[in-house]
Amino acid sequence: MSYRPISDIWWLARAKLKDGRKYYGAYPGGFPERARALLGATIDEPVLHVCGGMARHYPYAPGFGPNDKTLDLDPGTEPDYLQDATAGLPGGFKAMLADPPYSEADADCYVPGSAAYPKPRAIVGAMLRALRPGQRCGILHYMPPRPPPGTRFVACIGVCVGYDNRLRCFSVYERGCP
Repeated sequence: MSYRPISDIWWLARAKLKDGRKYYGAYPGGFPERARALLGATIDEPVLHVCGGMARHYPYAPGFGPNDKTLDLDPGTEPDYLQDATAGLPGGFKAMLADPPYSEADADCYVPGSAAYPKPRAIVGAMLRALRPGQRCGILHYMPPRPPPGTRFVACIGVCVGYDNRLRCFSVYERGCP
């Protein structure tokens, strides 16, 4: 590897949503704004929030843009795309950001359940296939998934929401030329 991936730790606020909504697994406070910067997407450029049906309810304006869309398997989140995150994803986005369940046990806390647990490597592969060369995707998970050959690993960021909470990893990948 002739380049060095960006590495950092972000200490963020606990998750909360607009109007006091409660949802297991919402973005930590301050996360989407920072993620957009590493994905190279301004607030007006469209980002697809994969496994992110509730992302539109993120309470801080710089996190969810006016052209962003959501993709989720839970119809109750009213996603723009009701589908599996490992299937062919829609195109036309500047970047993609995934926040899937982090384990089969976590997947049981969502409507689709553990039987529909998406493997992180499959999600990253699906996002990269839907993007154009030079575009980026990121995934918030417990581990950085191995990307397909020819993919640039851009960043690995530790994400913590306070004491006595599990540390997560935000991994960013850039699609290479086909």
